[in-house]
This record gives sequence, C-alpha cells and structure tokens, in this order.
Amino acid sequence: MSSSPWFLRDPAAPERAARIYCFPHAGGNPRSFLGWQRDLGDDAEIVAVCPPGRGPRYQEPSATDVMDLADGAAAAIVAAADRPFVLFGHSFGAVLAFEVARRLGGLPDCRHLVASGCSAPALLPSARVVETARLEGRAFTEAVGFFGGLPPEVVADEALQELLLPNLKADFRMVAQYTYRPAAPLSVPVTLINGVDDPHVKEAGLEPWARECADEPAQHWVDGGHFYFDGRPSAVTDVLRSLLDADPGVNPPGGTHVEVI
Repeated sequence: MSSSPWFLRDPAAPERAARIYCFPHAGGNPRSFLGWQRDLGDDAEIVAVCPPGRGPRYQEPSATDVMDLADGAAAAIVAAADRPFVLFGHSFGAVLAFEVARRLGGLPDCRHLVASGCSAPALLPSARVVETARLEGRAFTEAVGFFGGLPPEVVADEALQELLLPNLKADFRMVAQYTYRPAAPLSVPVTLINGVDDPHVKEAGLEPWARECADEPAQHWVDGGHFYFDGRPSAVTDVLRSLLDADPGVNPPGGTHVEVI
C-alpha cells in the first residue's frame, strides 16, 4: 500500500487479503481504530482514515464540507485499491463512509459498507445536531454529553475543553450543513450496527436506509449506547470478520482461513 496522508496504519504490518477503511465519529481520533487490529488478526488490515487538519495532518486546513471530504477520501482509496476492502464508519464517520461508497460506484474491490450509530442519511442532520452545532462553551459541552463519548475529566475541566473540543465543534458544524442528495441505490451490500440504548439512533431512523441499498440492509443490535464499542471492540470486529468470511473473493473455499469463535 503506497503512503498516503489519508491513511494511518502500521507500516510494519504483514500483507493481508483485505482492508477495512475506518472513518471516525465527529471529533474522533482515527488512531483509536488501530487497536482493533488485535481482534481481527490476519483476517484484514485496519486502515484509519485521517481527514486533513487531524492527527499528523494537523497543519493542513480542516475540511468544512462533507462532500469535499468524501471526494478526497474516495480518491485516496481508489489510488490504493489493489485488494478487496470494506468501508466502516461510526456516527458522522458513517455519513462520510456512505458518501465515499457512492463515489466508488461499482469499484469491484469495494465489498461492503458498514454504517454504525447513524440514522439514514436522508434524515440527516437531526434537529439536535443542528442545535448543538450552534452552541458554544459549557452549553456545547453539555449538549454533546447527550451523545456520550466525552470523558468525565473533559466535561469537568474547561481548560481541557478548550484544548480538545475545537475539532469536535468543527465536525458538528460540518454535519449540520450536510445536505442529502437522492441518488441511485448503492451497489454494495450494507450492514447497520447500533446500540440498543443509543438515545440518538432509533429503529425508525434506520428504516430509510433501505432506500439507499439495492438489497435490504442487514441490521445488528448490540448492548450499549451510542459508543457501544467502547471497551468492547468485538461488537464491531465480530461483524466485520463475519462479512469477510462470507466473501469468497477474500476467503475462497478451500483456503487456509480458520475462524475461532
């Protein structure tokens, strides 16, 4: 895989038969996905998608438009496409992964879209996200607390908030300006993963996903809230592994792959 500023990965990792491109939630650290590699082992390589202005790209201007961000990520993935891959995104990352999947069209190597913690794109942005994006200071922090994911020490310390929340605020504003555009259904299968206690994503919000898919999307409900995978990445990696195992182009019959449950 050629070096690209869009991707964070272990350069010393051995070659694997497939890749999983992971798109972070609003304000999320792309590097957090790299810890999932242990769960996946040799089944696939985790590649974290790093937008401009984040992580090692902190000196670049941050993106302000979801569509522009999707254009850049899709181009980088196409340039690196030399084996099957899956797109995974959580929350805002799921919206971005969806838009990337649209841009990849019928690219044969694109095998699946996994959208986590995200209502159907046609329903976005929600009124709560739009209202939260308008807030500042303590009001913003308290509103974000509805979604979960903020460490208690950040909620309690305004100095930490000033240091750590600008990226989160910028992402909320970007999502709040997202404009869904109807298009042909995706040509790749879609799987949805959501926490049963997620206060932001309910079953009714997932139903319009069916209009985005050529076939009915698969749904997985797991224990937990919006960040159901915190401390339990297997809630996601078990699903990802099952998709790879079911793809004969990744694990052909008679291959050496053995699944351990």
